[in-house]
Amino acid sequence: MLALGGWNFDTLPAEVDENQRPGEEPGAYVLRLAESKARSSAASPKNRGRMSAHEDLAILAADTAVVDGKTILGKPKDDAEAVEMLRRLRSRTHQVYTGIAVMRMSDGNLGKDLCVSDVLMRNYSEEEIDSYVATGDPLDKAGAYAIQHPGFHPVEKMSGCYASVMGLPLCHLTRTLRQFAIAPRTNLPAECQSSLNYTCPISASVLRGEQVG
Repeated sequence: MLALGGWNFDTLPAEVDENQRPGEEPGAYVLRLAESKARSSAASPKNRGRMSAHEDLAILAADTAVVDGKTILGKPKDDAEAVEMLRRLRSRTHQVYTGIAVMRMSDGNLGKDLCVSDVLMRNYSEEEIDSYVATGDPLDKAGAYAIQHPGFHPVEKMSGCYASVMGLPLCHLTRTLRQFAIAPRTNLPAECQSSLNYTCPISASVLRGEQVG
């Protein structure tokens, strides 16, 4: 997805505790984890060695949570939990929260943003659940599904940012990067919508700085 913006980038590991704190709201949770991942990557001695010649770079981190009511659904621990999550979400609307954090290495300046989208799941069958879980795809996905999966197609409709449900809201990222004078090298909203085959209802508002999605 970052490639759609024409940026040069590399990937870095980040080790953080992803347990939810008592009473922590979903938005605060994903923003805290995104910031923790960014700071963890910056502080890692292994990563520092890779970044030593690039002090002008910025670190991007993100975290996504599927939220049903007041319950955050993380990645299922096994196939049985994946089945349980998919049954729970079936034919109902839930929210997907994605928090992003961008930290500039030269001075530690940090910018954050949050995107929330409503997602209605379709009435998929038990057989479809079993077939999808058998692929192994749900086990590393929050809420046990990928909206873009070509075989399962779990979503009936959604309101908000498709890219955010995939894990990275590109228009929110674009406006966050403005704080650091970093701009995409492409028409990113157009590239995103074309790539995902989705007409985004909030893109223009987000880029204007409005608090939507």
